[in-house]
Amino acid sequence: MSKFWSPRTHELNPYTPGEQPQDTQYIKLNTNENPYPPSPRAIEAMQRAVSNDLRLYSDPNANQLKQAIADFYHVDRSNVFVGNSSDEVLAHSFAGLLNHTKPLLYPDISYSFYPAYINLFAINAKKIPLDDQLQINFDDYQQENGGIVFPNPNAPTGIAVTLNSIETLAQNNPNQVILIDEAYIDFGAETAVPLTQRYPNILVVQTFSKSRALAGLRVGFAIGSPELIEGLERVKNSFNSYPLDRIAIEGASAAIADTAHFKTTCQKIIKTRETTTKALKALGFSVLESSTNFIFAKNDKIPAETLYLELKKQGVLVRYFKQPRIDNYLRITIGKEEEMTLFFEKLTIVLKTKAIPITA
Repeated sequence: MSKFWSPRTHELNPYTPGEQPQDTQYIKLNTNENPYPPSPRAIEAMQRAVSNDLRLYSDPNANQLKQAIADFYHVDRSNVFVGNSSDEVLAHSFAGLLNHTKPLLYPDISYSFYPAYINLFAINAKKIPLDDQLQINFDDYQQENGGIVFPNPNAPTGIAVTLNSIETLAQNNPNQVILIDEAYIDFGAETAVPLTQRYPNILVVQTFSKSRALAGLRVGFAIGSPELIEGLERVKNSFNSYPLDRIAIEGASAAIADTAHFKTTCQKIIKTRETTTKALKALGFSVLESSTNFIFAKNDKIPAETLYLELKKQGVLVRYFKQPRIDNYLRITIGKEEEMTLFFEKLTIVLKTKAIPITA
């Protein structure tokens, strides 16, 4: 605490990212990073961008990148907004589109940055519990609201909702923004981008961090009606008119154009996810159906916190959430085949030596 902080700063409860240890080499399966490198075309484009032109400001509108995204999704450039990571795009959305007198509705088990934004921007909000299968049930969202936000697929559960259910939600809430956070959409779910052309209240947010392996570049974007995009631009230009640098614009533009690399990488991860799920079930784990680059699993013989700590001792990092209803689950990022082989070797050691029954 500090006497120099504003009252709002004292009230903040910041987001806590996954561990990024600097002292030890780990098999890192805790932050949902892509185990494969970015597109070679993206690397080459960024290398070319490192030139004397860095003395000049980047294009504040990032029109080159907006056009590349528009081409990929078959929309107009006026439907595209870009920002410094999807987290920034989400923050602008919360500040500019979701701050109303009526409550913002969002899942109680979901991306933990949402409560941080709600607190930061003093948003009136209401949590909607996942159902007994840890799924989003839009029937529970049929109530007064000033907007709705959810990830599809959800995180940390990995479960996706259908486009039909999203369309019905949009139809039932024509005067409210439906914000869909599609960070993991490319690993098995269906994007709602086509719905943005029919429903002006739907905004889709995506990132280059996951399926395009550019987490270190920090590039995100949104697709929606020109009305929603203009609102985001107003917020952005009141905060930071140059969110993306020249290197990021060039790299992300090349990455989204390299569809072959994108598809190959996603398919590798999906294949490994399926074999990992099967292997975990064979070891007695319950695994939720995942459409992401991670899986959410539990073992009824060993508490998740014990598994997390023992795996860490073995040099493997996974994500543990000390949160009601999911505190016996681990979120396990899908790595390369050889990383998952080592994970199972270490997990087998833990299972053999730490079989502690869970007590009620």
